[in-house]
Amino acid sequence: MRTILVLIRKEFIQIRRNRIMIPAMIVAPLVQMFVLVFAANMNMRDIDFHIHDQDGSTESKQLIAKYLSSPFYSYGGQVFTEQEGEELLRRDQTDMIMTIPPAFGEQLINREPVAVQFLINGINSAAAVLTASYSQSILLDFNQELITNYLRISGQSAPGRIDVSYLHWYNPELDFKIFMVPGILVILVMLVGWLLMSLNVVREKELGTIEQLNVTPIRKHQFIIGKLIPFWILGMIELGIGLTLGRLVFHVPILGSFGLLIGFTALYLLTVLGFGLLIAALSETQQQVMFVNFFFVLVFILMSGVFTPIESMPDWAHWVNLINPLAYYMRVIRMILLKGSGFMDVWQDFASMALFGIIMITLAVRSYKKRS
Repeated sequence: MRTILVLIRKEFIQIRRNRIMIPAMIVAPLVQMFVLVFAANMNMRDIDFHIHDQDGSTESKQLIAKYLSSPFYSYGGQVFTEQEGEELLRRDQTDMIMTIPPAFGEQLINREPVAVQFLINGINSAAAVLTASYSQSILLDFNQELITNYLRISGQSAPGRIDVSYLHWYNPELDFKIFMVPGILVILVMLVGWLLMSLNVVREKELGTIEQLNVTPIRKHQFIIGKLIPFWILGMIELGIGLTLGRLVFHVPILGSFGLLIGFTALYLLTVLGFGLLIAALSETQQQVMFVNFFFVLVFILMSGVFTPIESMPDWAHWVNLINPLAYYMRVIRMILLKGSGFMDVWQDFASMALFGIIMITLAVRSYKKRS
């Protein structure tokens, strides 16, 4: 035990002496949290749109006013020909062209079917889908107003209608920051536990200090524990700092058990630390470990569900996520913080993470060759 404590103390001394390590562990993740939470926002704002009004009637102007009053749209101006609108889309100078056909108002008065065309820039498919959804919603609302006004003027009673009332559970205001903060926190904890630890091990290989430890009576398990514990502690500290900032700055609720979150984070950190140690044991230089880490980290982050739901991914992606520790932690931290889920709600993720952690630590220990 004394040997392990000495090794842990040695690791903290090395971390303190490394001028890059402390900023990389504390300053960089905090800056990333503030930047990414505000930047990674799937809500659409300021959709730039142009209008091609071929009618100019009172009804067409009323429809245009509906879009101008919406907070989602930013009016870019009018176009006078179809070719002019297509050219703006081709040059990426607008997001949408709304074309109102001739005799739009007359057809509405005569209760004839009429179509409004939306030409939407579809390079970003997610943005295009949201733009189409917003545009259709406003158009349907305009259509309902026309029906109501017509019935009132004609003296007829309005037909029965179904009123829908809805409530968004766990995020009533649909604040995207509340959804993103736990996801970004998962990534930041992983960066401290996985990347920095693996780089630290390989750096010692390059400096030759590991060779000096190999010729000492230190046992393999003592060396492994002495390497993992300091970065495990730093990862837990990173979690505490992130949760504090998330609560004070972004008002992220903590509805579930804090102890349950700490317990799962402990397992998660052991898993990613084992993964990082395995990569470090198989690498000889910091360049090698950075390239290998970049491959796995990029794939795991994009498939973890931080930006897109896992449910919408193909079947093969679901199988890949069985070995993705970020996917488990991403789901559990959101369930605990935002839903207040208990152990019985996440016990399967607990069991999977524990099994995955044991496998990764075992592989890392077996891969490390101690020569004395």
